[in-house]
Amino acid sequence: MTMGQRIAQKRKEQGLSQEGLGEQLGVSRQAIYKWESGAAVPEIDKLIALSRLFGVSVGWLLGVEELPQEGSQSTPEADASATAPEETAGELTEAQLQMVEEIVERYTAALPRPRRRRWPFVLAGAILAVVFLNLFQALDTLRLQQQSIFNDLSRVESSVDNQIGSISGRVEEILKAQNSLVADFGVELLSTDPTHNTATFSIYAVPKTYVEGMTVEFIAENGVIASDRVARAGETGSNQRFSADLSVPLTDSITISALLVTPDGTRSTQLLEQFSGLYSASLPAVDLMCYDGELLGLQADKSGLVTLPEVYITTQPNTSGWDDPEAVGCSEAESVQVGLFKNKTLIAWLEPCDKPERFQGTYEGESFYHLPEGTTVTLTKETDQLRFAAVVTDVYGRQAVYSDIPYLLSDGELTWPDTSDLSDHDPAGWEYGQ
Repeated sequence: MTMGQRIAQKRKEQGLSQEGLGEQLGVSRQAIYKWESGAAVPEIDKLIALSRLFGVSVGWLLGVEELPQEGSQSTPEADASATAPEETAGELTEAQLQMVEEIVERYTAALPRPRRRRWPFVLAGAILAVVFLNLFQALDTLRLQQQSIFNDLSRVESSVDNQIGSISGRVEEILKAQNSLVADFGVELLSTDPTHNTATFSIYAVPKTYVEGMTVEFIAENGVIASDRVARAGETGSNQRFSADLSVPLTDSITISALLVTPDGTRSTQLLEQFSGLYSASLPAVDLMCYDGELLGLQADKSGLVTLPEVYITTQPNTSGWDDPEAVGCSEAESVQVGLFKNKTLIAWLEPCDKPERFQGTYEGESFYHLPEGTTVTLTKETDQLRFAAVVTDVYGRQAVYSDIPYLLSDGELTWPDTSDLSDHDPAGWEYGQ
C-alpha cells in the first residue's frame, strides 16, 4: 500500500471523514484528500500527529515497516525499538516503566524474606531498575543514531544523484552548443487566439556561420500539419539576425525549427524550441474532489456489482496550467458537467446543486454536484476503472475533460491504484455524447 492508502485505511477504521481528520490535525479537507490520493505528502509534524492519532509508527505510515502481528513474541529490545514517534532519548514510555516495575517486583518476590537486613535486597532491586533504565535509554539512543545515519546516507545519495544529474546536464548542453548551427536564438509565445485556435510566436536566430546570401526559414510542426513559415529578411554583414512572428494552429505539441539555406542550395535544420500542453492550458481547467460519499472500501458482490452511496462532488477553477497565463490567454468556462464514468464511458450525469447546509467552509469558485444514493456499477475486470470527471466547455465551444482519481476493484472492494495518469483531457478519448 502507498502512504496515502495507509492514511485512508486508518481514517476509515476510526470512522473519520476527510473533513473530520483535517479538523483534528488543523489542516483543510483538501490537504487530507491530497495526502490520500498521493498528490502531496504530510509534513513531518503532521506525520507524527497521524501516528499518534492512529496508534501506529511513522515507519508504518511511510511503508518501511509493518504492524506487529497479534500473538507474536516480544522482547524488551523489540519493544524499545518500536517506540512511539513522540519518544525522545532519555525518556521511557509508560509501558517501559511498567516493565521495569514488574521485573523488580518479580525479582524481589522471589528472594527469601528474613526478618533482618532486607535493605541489601531492596538496594539490589533499585540497582537492577537503574540498569534497565540505562539499558532502555541506550536502546533509544542507538535507535535515534541509526535513524540519523539512515538520514545522512539518504542525503549523501541524493547529493550524489543531483551532482551526476547536473554533470550530465552540463555535458548535454556543451554537446548541443558544439553541434548547434546557430550562435544565438530565441522563441517567445506572444499570444493565443481561441477564436481562430492559433498561437503566435516571436522567433529569431543568428547563424553560427553566416554566408552571404543565406536565408532562414522558420518551421512550425504542430502534430496536425507541418507548416513552413518563411522569414528571409536580414541585414547584410556577418552573423545576421533573422527574425519573424509566426502564427500556427494551436495544439498541445508544437515544435519550432530553423531551416538554414545557403546560396548553393545546402539545407540544414536546427531545432529551436518545443512547446507542450499549450492548447490544454488555454482551456478553463477545474479540480474535482469528492466532498461527501466515501467510495474507498465499498464492497462488491460476487458479480462485481457495487452500489454507491449518496455522493457530492465539488469543482474549483485551476489556473496553474501555464507559467504565463496572460500569454496563453486562458478562456472562460461556458458550462461544466460532472459525470460518473466507467472506463471513460458515461454512466450518469450528476445534478448541479447548492452547497448542503451541513458542510462547513467556503472555497472561491466552488460548485457542487449531486449523485443520488443507489447508483450501481459492475466492475468485472481488475483493469476496470470507475471515476468522476468534469466536461468543461469554454465560450468558444472547445471542450476538455478533467478527471478525479479512478477507483479499482481489488479483493472485492474499491481502492485507488498506486499510480494514475490524469493528463488525458482530450474529449476524443471519452464517451459521453452531446
